[in-house]
Amino acid sequence: MNTLKEVIYLFVTFIMAAGLTYFSIPTLIKVARLKHLYDEPNHRSAATTIVPTLGGVAIYVGFIISMIIGSNGFMFSEIKYIIAALTIMLFIGLKDDIVDMAPKKKLLGQLLASLIVIILGNIRFTSLHGFLGIYEIPFLVSVPLTLFVMIVLINALNLIDGIDGLASGITILTAATFGGWFFATGHYAYAITAFALAGSLTSFFWFNVFGKENKIFMGDTGSLILGTIMSVLVIQFNEFNIGLSGIHAFKGAPAISIGIMIIPLIDTLRVFVLRILRGTSPFTADRNHIHHKLLDLGMSHLQATLTILTINLGFIALSISLQNVPVGKAFMIIAPLAVLMSSVPSYLLRRKKIRETALQTYPD
Repeated sequence: MNTLKEVIYLFVTFIMAAGLTYFSIPTLIKVARLKHLYDEPNHRSAATTIVPTLGGVAIYVGFIISMIIGSNGFMFSEIKYIIAALTIMLFIGLKDDIVDMAPKKKLLGQLLASLIVIILGNIRFTSLHGFLGIYEIPFLVSVPLTLFVMIVLINALNLIDGIDGLASGITILTAATFGGWFFATGHYAYAITAFALAGSLTSFFWFNVFGKENKIFMGDTGSLILGTIMSVLVIQFNEFNIGLSGIHAFKGAPAISIGIMIIPLIDTLRVFVLRILRGTSPFTADRNHIHHKLLDLGMSHLQATLTILTINLGFIALSISLQNVPVGKAFMIIAPLAVLMSSVPSYLLRRKKIRETALQTYPD
């Protein structure tokens, strides 16, 4: 049963994270301007002006401090390994944001940070919850599977960070969803972790979307940190559902996790498949992301972001409604809907181009 103490800790953690990030950002913007640490617009960038890219540092500061203080009453042994992994991601992201980093070195850093969480923190998948008839999985399968999932999630959030408020908005929704479940099931340390992230991102979202002269991007620093934290929350959501019964138990936890994180996952899968079909590397950047399609349809950054967040919210609601559905059936409901959803912007864009061509050919 949740007590007043837990509620207060959660509320204070959220406010502290939001406050620390809010007051850190103006200082970081000044530093970025003095040192010329900007994101330069390019042919595939959705940005049109020069914007500082140190937002990830503010997210890190707000999250780490508030999580440590907030989890004081519910300390968990994994915290030091999570902080170590996030600190590695901080330095990888900073280097990439400031001077660019070779993709291979960046991936090696991600692997190192992930393995710290998996091996030292013992945060890993130990069951597939009956998917393909598989329940408990051995250590030698658990480690590479967890590593793969972490790398996918980290890079999915990195790739979705293409327009104002999108990566932060999605993570606020998903972190709050997992955080609410952790709170309801008594896993207060992870509830605090989730709401510390949501609080920090709430302040960042404001500056990123409405900042005007104080606008800031999270950069790779921020997206790598987001992906790492969300990976931990996804893994623990699945682990804490093992053997759980009652009103908070999710029978198909792996599929539910996918449903909650659907936007970055389906977008990454979609662009990778399209790039491979074109004969290019799946890591070659382009303008084929869902948010790019919405911008090409004439939406503003805010309109595109709100559209995608609304869709993600719908998938979260759908996923929760599948609480008592076995993992295989839940996946077969979520996956086709996700593929259909991801195809709609491209379909609408093709229709728009056909109409424009027709008007040019037959202007009268």
